[in-house]
Amino acid sequence: MGWPDKEQITRAVLDMLTINLDLKEGEKLLVVSDVPTVEHWWDKDQAALADMLERAMLAKAVSEIALEHYPGCTVEFYTYPAVGSHGAEPPQVVAAKMRQADLVVAITSYSLSHTAAREGATEAGVRLASMPTFLARMFVPGGPMAVDYQQVATEGQTIADWLTDAQEAVVRTPEGTDMHFSLAGRQGRNDHGLYTEKGSWGNLPAGEAYIAPLEGTAQGQLVVPAGWYPGLREDMTLHFRDGLVYALEGGGAVGEKFLELLKPGDDREPYWSRRNLAELGIGTNVNASHPDNVLEAEKIRGTVHLAIGDNAHMGGTVTADLHEDFVLPHPDLYLDGEIVMRGGQLVCSRSAS
Repeated sequence: MGWPDKEQITRAVLDMLTINLDLKEGEKLLVVSDVPTVEHWWDKDQAALADMLERAMLAKAVSEIALEHYPGCTVEFYTYPAVGSHGAEPPQVVAAKMRQADLVVAITSYSLSHTAAREGATEAGVRLASMPTFLARMFVPGGPMAVDYQQVATEGQTIADWLTDAQEAVVRTPEGTDMHFSLAGRQGRNDHGLYTEKGSWGNLPAGEAYIAPLEGTAQGQLVVPAGWYPGLREDMTLHFRDGLVYALEGGGAVGEKFLELLKPGDDREPYWSRRNLAELGIGTNVNASHPDNVLEAEKIRGTVHLAIGDNAHMGGTVTADLHEDFVLPHPDLYLDGEIVMRGGQLVCSRSAS
């Protein structure tokens, strides 16, 4: 295991702080990361623990680079015990620190994007980059952080507008995904990576347009291909009825984990809310390429992703302690019966709609 090399990533980190986040003289930057708990040391394998530790060391390096190159800024590095799932709330002390910063960089193993802590911070005007499962290699030339973010922003806004205008969506893939659901009344959003205005936030690396489907409308099946989710060695199928997962097949150990998290047929909380179809997203980052890292995979241009769990923090009404994205390569995407993506290629413009 090797710790991130500060010298190799310094230029890319400074580009991120300048271009993506517009760190200004006199501002307070908070860099947060989560670290393994006692339970993680028992439950996680060596590779997973190494990833978590390296991610925390990367966050520390980012804070050190910021401190060295922005002497007029206040820079704080803070770690907290990992919460165990994407969308679960961090400790209250973390939420309070986030609200008190001007800019937050969250390099974590479990995402803060779909949490009240993140929402409270951005509602207070904090600019925030959510970077769950980020790896140092994403900073290298040609990697997903080195993309032209102005181009990403332009294409993402076009697709976000399509989503806003659409009433219905259908997603199909060669592996067997066949999902349809309503988008009526929902707002498409553009995760463009340029978080320079007060209260702006999103992922880094960025590059997706997304929307919260209307609750209770999703029907069909979602087939997650092997290799397109961490540790997934066989296809996993989630069956939806009236907006919720009602059955899950395959997936090996990953499938067993999700069966335990979702408990299809059990309508008690937290299981019911975790089974909600929460998101439709379309990747727009031409430099994203790794399918086994969800943060990067969902940004791959030409992919679609569907998520389950929380959508209250992205325009929906379901609050959950889970938000999990499943990325689909080579999809067909229909909006109001019109095909806009065939086999992962955008095939038409809805600019006149």
